[in-house]
Amino acid sequence: MLKQEPAAKTGRRTESPWRRMIRQRQLIFMSFPMLIYVIIFAYVPIWGWVMAFQQYQPRKGVSIFDQKWVGFDQFRFLFADDAFLRVLRNTLAMSLISMILSFVTAIGFAILLNEIRKSGIKRIIQSISYLPHFLSWVIVTGIVAQSLSTEDGIVNVVLMKLHFIDQPILWLGEGKYFWGIVGASNVWKEVGWNAIIYLAAITSIDPSLYEAAEVDGASRYRKMLYITLPGIRSVIIILLILNIGWILNGGGFEVQYFLGNGQVLDWSETIDIFVLKYGLKIGNYSLGVAAGIFKTVVSIFLLVMANSIAKRLGEERLI
Repeated sequence: MLKQEPAAKTGRRTESPWRRMIRQRQLIFMSFPMLIYVIIFAYVPIWGWVMAFQQYQPRKGVSIFDQKWVGFDQFRFLFADDAFLRVLRNTLAMSLISMILSFVTAIGFAILLNEIRKSGIKRIIQSISYLPHFLSWVIVTGIVAQSLSTEDGIVNVVLMKLHFIDQPILWLGEGKYFWGIVGASNVWKEVGWNAIIYLAAITSIDPSLYEAAEVDGASRYRKMLYITLPGIRSVIIILLILNIGWILNGGGFEVQYFLGNGQVLDWSETIDIFVLKYGLKIGNYSLGVAAGIFKTVVSIFLLVMANSIAKRLGEERLI
């Protein structure tokens, strides 16, 4: 949660944490189901991390603690494996591309949408932009694959009609296009939904600032640059910190899994797919768990580091 500033000295006794909890007991009781859900599905499975330090082989009548212990051998093998280093490269590249594109497009879309004066048109555009968020990645990747098809895909058809290309491009068959396709797919699906919080932050900006700027003769562009953007800076920083914690997700799991194929495997495989392949398909559970631990530890480190940098710069932070 956000770091709260110390309470101002008003001569009254500061409320103790226990009294605050008693006063907010209804909210605490309401949070119990979600707390139980997080404990069961996020914390209880952590005991399975011991497999990363074993040569785990599931056998009937043999418990997880009776397996052969190998220490850090799985991690040594992991970082000596060229395939994992390639997977790490793909994950970081797609994450950075998706994060940068998502931030820029969502902020830009929210600011431009806020400038629309006709409320009816604004609501229509908002509704249309939200719709892709409610589609599953199975549907979205199907639409993307059809749009990029070499036979009747709309992208190739339009580019050929405009004479940008002479023959259809095999978009999903060449690795150099895959990272951009993943980033563009994430933007198309989530830009409207991601813009909601920025629109909410924009509405909290004092209208008198815009009125004063208009009296001074500021253009709409200058009002966006010097009032709107600084007004939502704290929200941008908080969301940036949160997204940095997810940077090893590769911009999602489903989009790479459904759009990837043998021709672009060197560009599409991420850490999650690596874990799935070694953990379930090949049966090397120990190596899969080791890769998952690496992802979790690095994500926590990046989250703490980003939060510390924000604190040093005097910006909003999570803790």
